[in-house]
Amino acid sequence: MFKHAQLESVKAWVLDPAHGALPLHARIQRAIRQLILDGALEVGAPLPASRALAKSLGLSRDTVEAAYSQLHAEGFIERRVGRGSFVSERAQRLRGRGTGRRPAALREPLRLSQRGSAMFRGGGVRDFLAPRPFAPGVPETRGFPLATWERLERQVLKDWGTTALLHSPPQGMEPLRRAIANYVNLERGAHATAERVLVLTSSQQALTLCATVLLDAGDRIFVEDPVYHGARKAFDAAGLECVPVPLDGEGMRVEPLRKARQPGKAVFLTPSHQFPTGATLALDRRLDIIEWARQHQAWIIEDDYDSEFHYAGKPTACVQGLDPNQRTIYIGTFTKSMFPGLRIAFMVLPPELVAPMTAARTLLDGHSAPIPQLTLARFMEGGHFGAHVRTMRAVYCERRDALELLVRRHLADFVEPEVPDGGMQMPCRFIRDIPELEAMGAAQRAGIDLLGLTPLHAAGTSRAGFLMGFAAYAPKELETAVKKLAQVLRTLDR
Repeated sequence: MFKHAQLESVKAWVLDPAHGALPLHARIQRAIRQLILDGALEVGAPLPASRALAKSLGLSRDTVEAAYSQLHAEGFIERRVGRGSFVSERAQRLRGRGTGRRPAALREPLRLSQRGSAMFRGGGVRDFLAPRPFAPGVPETRGFPLATWERLERQVLKDWGTTALLHSPPQGMEPLRRAIANYVNLERGAHATAERVLVLTSSQQALTLCATVLLDAGDRIFVEDPVYHGARKAFDAAGLECVPVPLDGEGMRVEPLRKARQPGKAVFLTPSHQFPTGATLALDRRLDIIEWARQHQAWIIEDDYDSEFHYAGKPTACVQGLDPNQRTIYIGTFTKSMFPGLRIAFMVLPPELVAPMTAARTLLDGHSAPIPQLTLARFMEGGHFGAHVRTMRAVYCERRDALELLVRRHLADFVEPEVPDGGMQMPCRFIRDIPELEAMGAAQRAGIDLLGLTPLHAAGTSRAGFLMGFAAYAPKELETAVKKLAQVLRTLDR
């Protein structure tokens, strides 16, 4: 028979408001199962008769019978005709049985693969789920034309019907691939066709595919220094040897690629707005890198993550459009230009890479959801995407200028801003001896998200500082946050 403590435990489960969504018989069943898992009920221990337990709990016998029937079906108890219900002998083999009472020191250490360890050490790509100033790379979504998007989505459902509920082709829906090809050809000077576009869920997925499909563990890849943290972590996780290449005001320097004793298999670039410096890769260097890739049969991985937002004239044409050798993989995303919840990115691939990349993609997540793809295609074809980008370009330019003034007014004693010609974030370098990591932590506790610059550098000679994202925050919000940050840094500077 149950001991008093065991009966009280079952009562607590039944009465706990946290379990209110469960029917009563399920609460009883889970309470008894937990007692068995914890070792509080030994193998062979009798359970109270269903009538007696029902009376103790103030419930109907049918409710308890339903709980016992489920426990029996799952193998936790045995029901013997004329004798009652008992904890099953099979419970002795439950792997988790009694672990709640086992000392933590006896647990086996975590063992991961080399790639798993690399991912875990890197901590993943830092995500800013609820945007707080100054989370970088977060777009403004409050002014997004939701009514237009909703109307186009209704049109998709009307025209496609239940077909839109099926799987998408792994390469992506043809209308979206065609719209993407037309867009990057017109706006970015690319050479793309719908057949060469692969639709993905994120640019991070694209980087992972490049790292695993194009290169083997141990292969060398040249990367910008500093470099986008998501790319570095994708390459590290794939076991690649990342070789940092220094930058100057015109982007990645080409001499280290030419003079490297051991040539790399690929080079990673953010040529339109280098992350995090904001530098634009000069035309002659783009051509030099294209020639280097041709000579060494290497790949150029071009991440064009926010080229739509250039504030001083038109952005420079993409590297892919300049490459006659078809050695460039162009990566784009709608996370920055539209909204993060859309989860659509893409690659423009050399023709011979389309089939292997598409096959590899099916092993990661199969396909992208058809309805958002088809809605985005109509959004682009109808001119709404271009109009939205133009609107947001003006908004972000105003916010960049506002942030520069605020930094110079309130943070001039601590940092020097490096005002970018484009993009969605502004690098700021410390001019005082303030520990970067300590500043990041203190700012976060004050409700401010900053991305430190030092971890983005492979060389240890960089000046400490942080990135300040400005796109998602109105001038008044920026002002409030800058003043709060000034208080944080003033405290650390004592």
